[in-house]
Amino acid sequence: MSNYDIIIAPIITEKTAMMEQEGKYAFKVDYRANKTQIKQAIEKAFNVKVEKINTVNNHPKKKRVGRYTGMTNKYKKAIVKLAEGSTISFD
Repeated sequence: MSNYDIIIAPIITEKTAMMEQEGKYAFKVDYRANKTQIKQAIEKAFNVKVEKINTVNNHPKKKRVGRYTGMTNKYKKAIVKLAEGSTISFD
């Protein structure tokens, strides 16, 4: 897997905006990636130093639209704490 296969998208919400003040950023990542792969991908893609990573597995949920049933996609959420002085801009 390349770096851009691991990082799917940043998670931008009010809660993650408050975490950015502490130097923490949230990303939706491939559910097969481990912490080491996520760390290397973030460091290479954004040219920053990663200090710590916490991951959360989000399991699929059942959803219904009319008579059709299905499941949402499963994904992994990574909360990345950057080293002092490092920032990421999503502009």
